[in-house]
Amino acid sequence: VSDWSSDVCSSDLAPVSSSFLYMPDRTQAIVLGALASLAFIAFGTLIFPATLARILLDYPSKHFLYPFTMQNIMHVLFFVALGDLFVRWRVGVRETSFLHQRYLPEDDQTVLRVKDLGPIRRRVIGQFDREHGILPSLIDLSILQFQSSHSVDQAASVMNSALQLTAHRVDMRYGMVRFIAWLVPTLGFIGTVYGLGAALMEAGENKGGLDLKEVARTLGIGFDATMTALMQSAVLVFVLQMVQAKEESAVNHAGEYTLRNLINRLYVERKS
Repeated sequence: VSDWSSDVCSSDLAPVSSSFLYMPDRTQAIVLGALASLAFIAFGTLIFPATLARILLDYPSKHFLYPFTMQNIMHVLFFVALGDLFVRWRVGVRETSFLHQRYLPEDDQTVLRVKDLGPIRRRVIGQFDREHGILPSLIDLSILQFQSSHSVDQAASVMNSALQLTAHRVDMRYGMVRFIAWLVPTLGFIGTVYGLGAALMEAGENKGGLDLKEVARTLGIGFDATMTALMQSAVLVFVLQMVQAKEESAVNHAGEYTLRNLINRLYVERKS
């Protein structure tokens, strides 16, 4: 049985850099996303060619008080969702970085006894909280269970339960982005329906005869809202899938690392 507590280098037990503890604030990211959307709208109003401004911003708007158009509302929601996804991406990067900290022995010979677990637990203490630090949290929880029960099976069971709860919590964090990805095309369809209604109303109220060019223009504005919404929704769903896959991969790798390098190395000494 290798003595992990005496063989491990002092450098291996050094605390994790404070850069790993920094996490962007979700509220700040959402506010910055909203401000970025306002900057985009202002920039587009001033710079975009007339056709592009009509398609993306509904500028100049015929049916809404600019800038409170359907497209601009969608832009605000779009950038807010991107801000939230940026935070989730940073979380995924941070969780993945813990896998390179060598909290546990990674060779093929070392086994761990109860007395070897103290230095490991001291290292991971302070590297996690209720929301972040999946790998340090799993290691700490598994060590606590093994120290109290001296049972490898119970330690493995607690680790599996913690992994399931963590995976569920990660999935719940994407609820707002999923809602926005649904809401944006819904608003686009509402804009289209409103444009259709406005076109029919104008056609009915025009006493001088039906102006097909004006009706077509009104219909085009309505369909522009749907086209913009579908493009934004496609981008959001793609980025959401990529970011969520990264965070869920970090959860799976944390569980695999803990199982391979902690649970499978635990050794219960028999009393003579």
